[in-house]
Amino acid sequence: MAETIATRVARIIAGGTHALIDKAEHFAPDAMMAQSIREIDQVIAEVRLDLGKAEAAKHLVMSQIAKLNGEHEKLAEQIQFAVAQQRDDLASVAIGRQADIEDYLPVLQKSLDEQSERGQASESYLLALQAKKRELEQLLNDYLASTAAQASEMSSPTNSTRQVRVEDAESAFSRVLSSQTGVAGLGFSAPQDAAKLKALADMQRSNRIAERLAALKVNDSPK
Repeated sequence: MAETIATRVARIIAGGTHALIDKAEHFAPDAMMAQSIREIDQVIAEVRLDLGKAEAAKHLVMSQIAKLNGEHEKLAEQIQFAVAQQRDDLASVAIGRQADIEDYLPVLQKSLDEQSERGQASESYLLALQAKKRELEQLLNDYLASTAAQASEMSSPTNSTRQVRVEDAESAFSRVLSSQTGVAGLGFSAPQDAAKLKALADMQRSNRIAERLAALKVNDSPK
C-alpha cells in the first residue's frame, strides 16, 4: 500500500539509521545522504502541492457557504413578502429551501474545518522537512570536509599522523551514519526554484528565532 504524505514525513523525520548502516558496506555514504536530501526535496514539493489543494478547496467551500448564506437572507425577505401577500404556497416553498440550506451549511462547515486542518498539517510538515534537510546538508558538508582532510593528510609521509587522520575521518563517518534517515527516492527540484525556496525557508526560520527571542526578552523584563 502506498505511503501517505504524513507517513513519509514521519519516516523521514524519525529516520532509519539501521537501514543506512546495513547499506553502508555497498554504497558511498555521501551518495546516500545526497539521495536522502533529494527525497526530502521531493516530499517538500508534494506537501506544497497538497497545501495548495487544501487552500483551493477552502476557497471553494467558503464561497459556497457565502452564497448559501446570501440566498438564505434573500429567502427570508421573500417569505415575509409572500406572507404579506397571503401567498402561503410561495412562502412554504421558500421556507423549504431555507431548511435545505440549513442542512447543507453544517456539512460545508465541517468540510471547511477539515481543509483548514489539512492546510495546517501541511505547513507543519514543511517546517519539519526543511529542518531535517538543513540537518542532513550540514552532516553531508561535515562528512565531505572530513574526507577532504583525510585525503590531504594521506599525502604526508608521516604514517602516525596519517593514521590519526584516518581514525578521525572514520569517527566523523560514524557520527554521520548515526544521524541519517536511510530513505531512498529520486526527483530533483529546479535549481532556480530551489534557491528561492531555500531563501524563503531561511527567512521564515530567522523570523521564528527572532520572535522567540523577543518573547523571552518580554518574559524576563522587570515587572
